[in-house]
Amino acid sequence: MKYVLVTGGVVSGLGKGVTASSIGVVLKACGLRVTSIKIDPYLNTDAGTMSPFEHGEVFVLDDGGEVDLDLGNYERFLDLKLTRDNNITTGKIYQSVINKERRGDYLGKTVQVVPHITDAIQECIERVASVPVDGLEGPADVCVIELGGTIGDIESMPFIEALGQFSYRVGPGNFCLVHVSLVPVLSVVGEQKTKPTQHSVRGLRGLGLTPNILACRSAKVLDENVKQKLSQFCHVPVANILTLHDVSNIWHIPLLLRDQKAHVAILKSLDLKSVTREPMLDEWTERAQIFDTLQNPVRIAMVGKYTGLSDSYLSVLKALLHASVACRRKLVVDWVASTDLEESTAMESPEAYKKAWDLLRGADGVLVPGGFGDRGVQGKIMAANYARENNVPYLGICLGMQIAVIEFARSVMNLTGANSTEFEPDTETPCVIFMPEGSKTHMGATMRLGSRRTYFTTTDCKSAKLYGNVSHVDERHRHRYEVNPDMVPQFESAGLQFVGKDETEKRMEIIELPSHPFFVGVQFHPEFKSRPAKPSALFLGLIAASSKQLDTFLPNANINHIVNNISPTRHLPANGFCATKPLQNGHAKKVTSNGAANGNGNGNYYINGNGVHK
Repeated sequence: MKYVLVTGGVVSGLGKGVTASSIGVVLKACGLRVTSIKIDPYLNTDAGTMSPFEHGEVFVLDDGGEVDLDLGNYERFLDLKLTRDNNITTGKIYQSVINKERRGDYLGKTVQVVPHITDAIQECIERVASVPVDGLEGPADVCVIELGGTIGDIESMPFIEALGQFSYRVGPGNFCLVHVSLVPVLSVVGEQKTKPTQHSVRGLRGLGLTPNILACRSAKVLDENVKQKLSQFCHVPVANILTLHDVSNIWHIPLLLRDQKAHVAILKSLDLKSVTREPMLDEWTERAQIFDTLQNPVRIAMVGKYTGLSDSYLSVLKALLHASVACRRKLVVDWVASTDLEESTAMESPEAYKKAWDLLRGADGVLVPGGFGDRGVQGKIMAANYARENNVPYLGICLGMQIAVIEFARSVMNLTGANSTEFEPDTETPCVIFMPEGSKTHMGATMRLGSRRTYFTTTDCKSAKLYGNVSHVDERHRHRYEVNPDMVPQFESAGLQFVGKDETEKRMEIIELPSHPFFVGVQFHPEFKSRPAKPSALFLGLIAASSKQLDTFLPNANINHIVNNISPTRHLPANGFCATKPLQNGHAKKVTSNGAANGNGNGNYYINGNGVHK
């Protein structure tokens, strides 16, 4: 096993996660199998109990692990299925060591940070790195490890010591250290300053780790004399000093690494040059270029309570982006604080109230993401009401689905007291109730978590068609409250369809309004499985409906397959027809926007935002 360690210096928030993911992309493009580990030095055992304001979104894995958002970057970039063990925290390590001590595994020895904690860290890294996460048998070729935080942080010291020992133990040729640092430009003099990076590398070397590669974050490309200076003072070859300058979208980062021959430096450090090829990144190049050329906007109003920090909804944003690129639309997200839509804001802050409603009314589609707590709930209900009554495409995720159910009960069924027991425990009309196996005393890992199966009750609905007319789908969950199954007959008789349920038919997973252009709510979180080349079906439906393209997508029998194989370089005329093209047998074939094929020959036909093409 080969290891690439990514550390950060000077300041946090430099993009270590995207850098680590991009390194993985380049190595994978060289023909290597890659896995990833994220080390978080905090004492929490996982990210499940942390506020999004504290640490960004909580990313959920197939096995129910609640992990750092950077694992979402790894999964999206590398198309992997990671496990909870791929996120190592101080809490997990200390908990495992204490459990061993209580069992008597240390045979009366004094348990200390060195060697017991550091040994546990190394054992954990080796064990997790050997577990395949790409669907193939046997361990991967390279494990990319990201150490969270900044070099010099007190809480990361045990990990630094452990990784220093680890690099010595696995030996030269098996370990490569990439240090991500900041090269700022002072506006007074306009000069790129190397001193912060010099200090950071000096601190890293003093802790027993020597960088093989410097990845320098900067607004612009590093000047050659700056590279020379960094090489001289940091003892890193000039060829191994990379510029990660600001780019128009993060899909350019792997291309930056490739263009600067980062793979050559990494493969040389890992003694892998003889068994790899030049990185093949044509798909990434095409996608990055398409993103930069999109002009026709699609406006999505994101109605939530964490709108002050975009990382709180990172996976939702990425899923919207994947879908918008597939539909050839430039994504514009209008952040709407749900509290600003409420009547109380109209009295306290009329300007904020007017701005929020102007954004909502100007949107092409409305999305209400997941969340917890009763703050801003009334504003979300008003957003769902606006979308339903004005035929604006709507997607509600988790709480967003529950909000839509409550709004429907109040507005259509005249159940004015309808509510969730999360917000009103003694409500007389409990549309949403606490799930039976949940815990009201413990917060961590007590929700319905991870991949669960949803069965379609009918194929004659938008959701089933977007998923490709399959009988079931597996999506990731994270919730404590669910639609009250006792009220389902009332809802369905009033016109609200529950088109997706679990295997017991007691849990409502997908709702739809058949009479609406696109009004869908899901109890699960489809954003967690969206990939750049494989957009989430429901996000694709929202963007397509919001850009008046839904009819292009729905009639096809296998949308998921079609979307997964989008060819980003081919463009279509606006009428949705592809040009007649000769096939191998000499006959021509023409495909209309409804997916019907005429003529002779065989071929797969794919959809993009302009229609159907081959």
